[in-house]
Amino acid sequence: MDKKSVNRGSILIGAGEVGVTISENMDKNVVHKTNRLYWDTKGNDFLRAISLPYYGGFISEEKCQLFGDISGKKLLEIGCGNGQSLQYQGERNASELWAVDISEKQIEKATQHLESLGLSATFICSPMEEECGIPADYFDYVYSIYAIGWTTDLEGTFCRIATYLKKDGVFIFSWSHPIHRCVTDDNGRFIVRKSYFDEAWYPVAVDEGELLLSDRKLSTYVNALAKAGFVIEQLIEQTDDEIVQSRDDKSDLGKRAKILPVTLVIKARKL
Repeated sequence: MDKKSVNRGSILIGAGEVGVTISENMDKNVVHKTNRLYWDTKGNDFLRAISLPYYGGFISEEKCQLFGDISGKKLLEIGCGNGQSLQYQGERNASELWAVDISEKQIEKATQHLESLGLSATFICSPMEEECGIPADYFDYVYSIYAIGWTTDLEGTFCRIATYLKKDGVFIFSWSHPIHRCVTDDNGRFIVRKSYFDEAWYPVAVDEGELLLSDRKLSTYVNALAKAGFVIEQLIEQTDDEIVQSRDDKSDLGKRAKILPVTLVIKARKL
């Protein structure tokens, strides 16, 4: 598999060739084991994880203002990685920070990072799909920055997140836009390389490691949110031209961001 299948500038995976499709109903334990191993051993050394104030390559909280004032609010992050987004929220005066991540090594990094800044959070090492002791009806916000797509059970994960939130609590998440990984660059032309409707898990080579991914349709996210009792307040897929211009981005990612969405951001509220 071509190692260029992963963009070295971010975690916007899958712009190039992918490996052989495994199965849409792949054993979740295999997915967890493979992805946990990567984050425990490679972590952010190869993939530079996206973190707030950025939701993706070209969408920012500073421009979108999805959170607003979080002073005194309780926040839970799904897939905290090395703690950069927790830092962002802690510096904006959140009253409590919690986080769940599948990787013990990433949690260690996040803990050390926050402690170095005089911040703290309650960390839980667990797949996001599973019961792990997170309190119910407790949080004002649950958010996930480029992590929700790793779940092996989207509907189940959204239902769990709904239980964590207070009534009228807010869930905000970002992930690669589903159309992003359907298109590849062929000598300056963008062509469709896979079906938009294919949600099967497949392997992607990352440096000397491997990750397993599934590209879910936009309707899959929307319908799963509805089943979990959320109402969508905002859906963002438009590239921020100011960010593209300020970075003078001439990469494949920058080029595609001008003509199709590369990141999906949804803000939903618990009914």
